[in-house]
Amino acid sequence: MFSAFALKIVAVISMLLDHSSYLIFGKFSYLNYIGRIAFPIFAYQITEGYTHTHNLKKYFSKLCIFALISQIPFMLFTSIFLSEIHLNIFFTLALGLGAIIIYDKLDNIKQEKKSTHIFYKIMGILSAFVFSAFSEFAKCDYGYFGVLVIFSFYLFRNNKFLMNFSFIILVFIFYGKNLLYSSLTDVYLWIIVFTISALFFINLYNHKKGKDTKYFLYLFYPMHLLIIYLLYLALK
Repeated sequence: MFSAFALKIVAVISMLLDHSSYLIFGKFSYLNYIGRIAFPIFAYQITEGYTHTHNLKKYFSKLCIFALISQIPFMLFTSIFLSEIHLNIFFTLALGLGAIIIYDKLDNIKQEKKSTHIFYKIMGILSAFVFSAFSEFAKCDYGYFGVLVIFSFYLFRNNKFLMNFSFIILVFIFYGKNLLYSSLTDVYLWIIVFTISALFFINLYNHKKGKDTKYFLYLFYPMHLLIIYLLYLALK
């Protein structure tokens, strides 16, 4: 069984291996397969953070602040292998959290009016698609997929089967087109397998906090990107 702290450590190690691939091998490698485990765990932790936070404004603001802090290190790191500018994962996480907040606000309106009208639920779900479309348009890391994964984890949080099933469907939608149109079929097949394997860790979550990391994991993201970039320059 994994505490929240243990899940985050698994995600951090996976992410570090993923990003280190470009330093060690100078290209996409098997380390990037392992790296696919990281995002689903971080996405799931957003839903847990939302459920347990005592200060939602502070939680949302923290994601936005670190999104801004991380952007330059992220741009430097991605310049190693990308020519386009993208927004880092904190932007995706913040948008996913925003989608959950709007959905719940609309659900609360339904409850206050003592209405069973499905209109509010549909509007809440549609708002999540708006957030996901914005994420894709703004070129956030993981795009629409990232926001919808966060939202689906929250929407189906009380039903493990639907939570797992919806995640697997989203993975196949996001990566499946590459299986049909790319010559790198084996690469994307393994990406799908390792992305889905994150469910193994998520389903073993024991809903306990574990050690308090405070800002360590937030700071780790921009710092490790910057260090990898500086090492890349030194070794180039």
